[in-house]
Amino acid sequence: MDKPAPFKAILWDLGGVLLRTEDWEPRRRLDEMLDLPNGNIYKLVFESEMSRKATIGEAANDDIWMWVGEQLELSSDELANVRDEFWSGDQIDIGLIRFIRAHKTGTKMGLLSNGWPSTRRFLEERWHIADIFDDIIISAEVGLAKPDRRIYQLALDRLGVEAEQTIFIDDFDENIRGARELGIHGIHFQTPQTVLKELKDLLDLTV
Repeated sequence: MDKPAPFKAILWDLGGVLLRTEDWEPRRRLDEMLDLPNGNIYKLVFESEMSRKATIGEAANDDIWMWVGEQLELSSDELANVRDEFWSGDQIDIGLIRFIRAHKTGTKMGLLSNGWPSTRRFLEERWHIADIFDDIIISAEVGLAKPDRRIYQLALDRLGVEAEQTIFIDDFDENIRGARELGIHGIHFQTPQTVLKELKDLLDLTV
């Protein structure tokens, strides 16, 4: 039996993997302050039709927040405070970023994000991690979103690798299933520790 082709690339999700909400208290405070059921500020921001449009490039970040402000009847100053508070618990995972930097020479590293139009600017100017990737695919820029198989194929084509040579890491089951349908090896993100252990096993790394 032929030995499976070695893995040549890793595709990383952004939100929920490399960028995670480590402190949920700010959003809980917003729900309480705005007299919303627990978790509703999250739903207003991420699960609205406006958010869906932004994910495929048909609306801007500001459009989402203007819509949120209208739903909650907020003044511009109140909306600015809500917007700042909403993101205040999010952090980039420095340990995973270090892993990518340490292993990008031997393995191609790609970012595949269902991101809004400003995502690339934040990668470059706020988090300063755009340089660690060989390619960055953001749904808003290409008009496709996970789990549409076309966005995975686009990522493979741009990295110049085959599906069976590629690992994809995401926190949503449906996105993992979409990648596996093409033959990509999917890792469902649970914790940084479990992901790093699986990657080290798959890539035969000692550190």
